[in-house]
Formats: sequence, C-alpha cells, structure tokens
Amino acid sequence: MVFECEREHGSQWAAILSIAQKIGCTPETLRTWVRRVEVDTGRRGGVTSEERTRIKQLERENFELRRANEILRKASAFFAQAELDRRPKR
Repeated sequence: MVFECEREHGSQWAAILSIAQKIGCTPETLRTWVRRVEVDTGRRGGVTSEERTRIKQLERENFELRRANEILRKASAFFAQAELDRRPKR
C-alpha cells in the first residue's frame, strides 16, 4: 500500500503517516515493515528475513556445539584424572 500511495503523497513518510492512521498502527511500526519489505525485495541493502532466520539457526547450533564440547572436555579431564588416581595392579 505504501509503495502504491507514495506517488500520491509528497514522500514515502507522508504515505506511511496516512496509511498508518487508516490501518490503526503507529507510523514507526509501518515504517519498520516497509523497510523490511525493501530489504527482502532488494530495494534496500541489509540482511533479509531469510538470512536473519538462517543466522539465528546457526547461532543456536553454534551454542549447542560449544556446550557439547565443554561437556566432552570436562568428561575427558574427569576420566584422565580418574586414570591417574587409579592404583596400579601388581
């Protein structure tokens, strides 16, 4: 709607103000949605919604891998210490 009404108004912001009032949201909320669409369609630079989702997924995976590595490191140290503490067989 904003892109269609932009020609009728003097600027994109004027179109956003007009449409936000009609649909019952704040102009800043609508502006954020417009910017997101512009990024997703390539009209504006930035990280697309798809890329953002992928980044979050990779960050979660990275966190889980770090946690697993820490558990393995502690287990390895525990078993190594247990081996050192074990009495030798005679």
